[in-house]
Amino acid sequence: MSEFVFYFKQGLYHVLDWSAYDHILFLIVLTVSYTFDSWRRILILVTLFTFGHTFSLFLAAFDVISVNSAIIEFLIPVTILIAALFNIFTAKSTPKDSRAMVSYGVTIFFGLIHGLGFSRYFKMIGNDASSKVLALLEFALGIEISQIIIVLLVLFVSFIAHTFLRFTRRDWILIVSSIVIGMTIPMLSNNWIW
Repeated sequence: MSEFVFYFKQGLYHVLDWSAYDHILFLIVLTVSYTFDSWRRILILVTLFTFGHTFSLFLAAFDVISVNSAIIEFLIPVTILIAALFNIFTAKSTPKDSRAMVSYGVTIFFGLIHGLGFSRYFKMIGNDASSKVLALLEFALGIEISQIIIVLLVLFVSFIAHTFLRFTRRDWILIVSSIVIGMTIPMLSNNWIW
């Protein structure tokens, strides 16, 4: 198997791994308030998340940054919880351009945290800098493709909920975000650092 396929699959399965569903939960709460009409904004958000994720992997792979993995494993569900609570408190309003820059910045920051959760793996890659960079880019491509798959699924399920099941946008955001909070609380308690 070529190295490209190997690292691309690692990135793909990093997101699509149902046993480590934190990434999927974050993508759900990131996109549940949008529809297919907002595809540009969603693509920007997902790409910024990938950028933050990949940037922190670069920093960790080249030993620029090192963070205690217990802290990161606790912060990952915290980011999911914050995003879900944000959805609940803003479910009535529509996504506005004025909030876009804040959303973009927060998404990059959360991507940085999520990327550090996978950084231990990349410390095991060989010492050759060019092979590390290439491996990280291949991994990032796999992450981006898998995130787009998840986002399309969320948008499709949201479309069905709005169109056929007649959920209002507000009710759908509240339901999905509440379910995600319910799934995140055990992750928080299992990774509690105090």
